[in-house]
Amino acid sequence: MIKNYIKTAFRSLYKNKGFTTINILGLALGLLSCLLIVLYVVDELSFDKYNVNHDRIFRVNEDLKLGDNKVDYAVAMPPLAKTMKAEYPYVVEATRIKAAGTTHVKKGDLTVVENRIAFTDASIFSVFTLPMISGDPKTALKDPNTVVLTETTALKYFNTTDAVGKTIVFNEKENFKVTGVIKDVPKQSHFNFDFFVSLESFPDSRSNEWLRSDYNTYVLLKDKHYAKQLEASFPAFLQKFSGAQMQSELHMSYDQFEKSGSYFRMNLTPLDDIHLRSARTGELGPNSTIQYVYIFSAIAIFILLIACVNFMNLSTARSANRAREVGVRKVLGSSRQHLIFQFLAESVMVTLFATIIALFASIALLPLFNQLAGKEIVLTVQMLTWIIPVLFAIVVIVGALAGSYPAFFLSAFQPIAVLKGKLSAGFKSSFLRNFLVVFQFGVSILLIIGTLVIYNQLNFIQTKNLGYNRSQVLVVQNAYELGNQASIFKQELTELPGVKATTMTGFLPTSGWKNTRIFFKDASLNQKQSMFPQTWDVDADWIPTLDMKMAQGRNFDKNIATDSSAVIINEAAAKFLGFNDNAVNKELYQSLGGKTELANTKLYHVVGVVKDFHFNSLREKIEPVVLKLGQNIGALSIRVSSTNLPALMSQIKAKWSGLSPSLQINYSFMDQDFDTIYKSEQRVGEIFVIFTTLAIIIACLGLFGLAAYAAEQRTKEIGIRKVLGADVTSIVSMLSKDFVKLVVLALVISAPLAWYLMNKWLQDFAYRVQIQWWVVAAAGAGAILIAVVTISFQSIKAALANPVNSLKDQ
Repeated sequence: MIKNYIKTAFRSLYKNKGFTTINILGLALGLLSCLLIVLYVVDELSFDKYNVNHDRIFRVNEDLKLGDNKVDYAVAMPPLAKTMKAEYPYVVEATRIKAAGTTHVKKGDLTVVENRIAFTDASIFSVFTLPMISGDPKTALKDPNTVVLTETTALKYFNTTDAVGKTIVFNEKENFKVTGVIKDVPKQSHFNFDFFVSLESFPDSRSNEWLRSDYNTYVLLKDKHYAKQLEASFPAFLQKFSGAQMQSELHMSYDQFEKSGSYFRMNLTPLDDIHLRSARTGELGPNSTIQYVYIFSAIAIFILLIACVNFMNLSTARSANRAREVGVRKVLGSSRQHLIFQFLAESVMVTLFATIIALFASIALLPLFNQLAGKEIVLTVQMLTWIIPVLFAIVVIVGALAGSYPAFFLSAFQPIAVLKGKLSAGFKSSFLRNFLVVFQFGVSILLIIGTLVIYNQLNFIQTKNLGYNRSQVLVVQNAYELGNQASIFKQELTELPGVKATTMTGFLPTSGWKNTRIFFKDASLNQKQSMFPQTWDVDADWIPTLDMKMAQGRNFDKNIATDSSAVIINEAAAKFLGFNDNAVNKELYQSLGGKTELANTKLYHVVGVVKDFHFNSLREKIEPVVLKLGQNIGALSIRVSSTNLPALMSQIKAKWSGLSPSLQINYSFMDQDFDTIYKSEQRVGEIFVIFTTLAIIIACLGLFGLAAYAAEQRTKEIGIRKVLGADVTSIVSMLSKDFVKLVVLALVISAPLAWYLMNKWLQDFAYRVQIQWWVVAAAGAGAILIAVVTISFQSIKAALANPVNSLKDQ
């Protein structure tokens, strides 16, 4: 019997090849889109889950508010980890990580630039699951000048994973002994380092400063439920250990500090939440946001619903044409139960074909999707163990739902009424079908509006005046490795034709370097009149090289001796301090700690105010900045004007080689560094466009099929109208207007919802576009145009048909 159902279903589907193809293609596209998005979402949600104790690991954060200044840190004080383990019996282990930045590593006669190096405590292997291939995890990083490599890194430098005992050289002079090799850190980790260097090699790690924050600190608890208890104890803990230094630095006790409206607090972030729910200062890498998981999950659901609705719509449309078939079958003795099974078999078979196509298409397109999304997702056997059952459930559920209408409704027809043609129905008679078309295009319009808003925001980011000119600025990232010769390198480049200006400092708007200091408006160090700005050491060429503009006063002048105690502040700092009218010649004080206030306070005078410039993501407001005239050789920025850039680059490289033959120059262009900051937004925008396009294609496939059905139902009417003189335009208009009305209704319903949702997304940006009326109008016009074009193909075909053939008895 089952074999007969399958055979009959196959014959019926083959007979109606057009509808079958549209159904399978639309559903396959929907399932493919949904499957790729599900893989993306699962990958995002799996971050740090590779750790055996992931639910018991927490990062300790710091929140600081001083006056009206507020900073949320992902880093903590140097002595915190050791102290917490000693103070709390339920803290099983604590460890610290400090990113090392760009480092040059010797590989034979070559020098390789490495950026994934971290200083860590020996306890890191007791907190995180980093399986060791060779070496002892308990002692690997216990001694100074020791390093643990990942498997890939060991193969890269020593062609073997048995690298324990070998020596690796950093920055031409620092020798480190390899004491262990671990498996590569999984891609789904909030940190990805290739070198783990003992923190014992870093003298600053033994600092006892409690008012400094520069170590990512993690604790492993006996049970995750201790987290609330631990957080509740933090105020007393901070008062005990930081109180004395607070008194020395800020001249007030911890209680006085809290009562003044300021605060210095700690809190915990679960390890599982770092990747998607943390955007603090001092993160170990770029994190994503849970918002994108919600957005893409919604898109996946919407696309799958559009595909399923499309399938159901076409199935119900076709069912009217099969009413006579049902009548004949009943007259010949077929039971209702057999008819139900027959319709369901056809529906499930179409769904099965579409699912198989979607699965193999997702495997084929996964590399392309990974490139687009910046992922490295791999379909493993373990993943297939849950993907295949889910797809099987979709086959059964979607197939049953799509086939339920013809199965239960048509099978109940009385054969006499059917054979007399009393149940013939046109397009207008189906409220369900109209509702489903409105739903499809409502979702499509919502996605179109979302795509336009995201595109406008990304375009706004790219074109906004950032307060500096990032175009044609070459940044030599590792200038610090020249040491005392860095200033010579700068001077030699300044003399090259094609070089307009140079500046030497690692503090750049696109570098991510951060440094905060506390300043006061008067010598009494009243914290209510304090500021906690970014404090950057720059040279006198910094502002001209970055093409910044002065709002008040002047730039630094290296020929004026008093500028050694001068500062330039940005407009945000001037506004924060109440210096709006004239900040020039105002004074700022910086406490250096100690018992005697004036003896340990440095006085600075403001010589100028630079116009605000963006140095964070546009998600964040511009913070106060204080620029000090000082020496920093972290990087060298070069503004070029040469029309022959390759020749100029050769000259720059030659100058570098002349000063440091064994070190390779490491450079980038500032506009590329800027684009990196917004890479995740750009990827999201691209993915959004692709899946929105697929959703529209799926909806159009359904509309195409329904238009064909509507034209078929009204074949005789069209023939009569043509005989009576109707032209092609009027017939096309007649067939199209019902569909266009539904699309307009979809626009009316979806536009307010799309505006609300995208406005919520834009709230994440401190600097953002406003959703203009034309965005909604363009989305609506686009949807209507797409619908008209889709419908017109079938409408024109029907209108051009020979009326003689149309009026024949069918």
